[in-house]
Amino acid sequence: METERDELFKRASELYSRCLETNAVTSTPFLTPAEQYDLSRAAEHFGWTNMRFFGGGPDCERKVAFFLPAYAAEGDFDPSEYLCAVRATTRFASPGHRDYLGSLMGLGIRREFLGDIYVSGETACFFCLPSVLRHILMNLERVGKSGVKTEQIELDSVPVPVRTGKEIRFSLQSLRLDAAAAGLFGMSRTAAARLIESGQVSLNYSVCLKTDAPVAEGDVLSVRGHGKGNIVSCGGTTRKGRIFITAELL
Repeated sequence: METERDELFKRASELYSRCLETNAVTSTPFLTPAEQYDLSRAAEHFGWTNMRFFGGGPDCERKVAFFLPAYAAEGDFDPSEYLCAVRATTRFASPGHRDYLGSLMGLGIRREFLGDIYVSGETACFFCLPSVLRHILMNLERVGKSGVKTEQIELDSVPVPVRTGKEIRFSLQSLRLDAAAAGLFGMSRTAAARLIESGQVSLNYSVCLKTDAPVAEGDVLSVRGHGKGNIVSCGGTTRKGRIFITAELL
């Protein structure tokens, strides 16, 4: 039985081949961070060197995978031809992220056609695929109980959210998941191991049940009820041979 991951790889392979055959840009819908991670590993394995991710703005979580033809150097590629941004404004109300997502999906728009949604008071900005832009502008009239006005804006007009990550530093005896989770979230290694074994810990957006699973720079860890963080760097050792770790709580 074909899994969702298999289907993702199959679709990406078809897009890669079509890009080479037609010498034109091809792209996926918006992908979750877990799907992006899986596709990045697949690209390394299959040699898809022309694949790039863009979400519409810097630090977007949801991104589209683009396969670029030889003539489209990465620095010359303009994602605004393939991604759109919308500003939505309410009056005397402040709907949240869930309200906007619910209203958009209530229009019959699937989640993969929508990128990140940023909400600030009476204003929200979000990214979408061009195929649903007109539908949104014509039909998104209410969010929750509030009336809303929408307009298309340039991608670079979307305010960049302020990063609130907190840098922390600690040392590990070995680069394994239980030790990293313990250091990152300030708990004992025994407690971290119990959480891993009970399926409450994800490594690179997938639940991991192995306490000794290796971790490395760039890995993202999340623990249910404790939050999410990533390993920024691993380097140098203490006098006792422990490995220095720099991480960020997100």
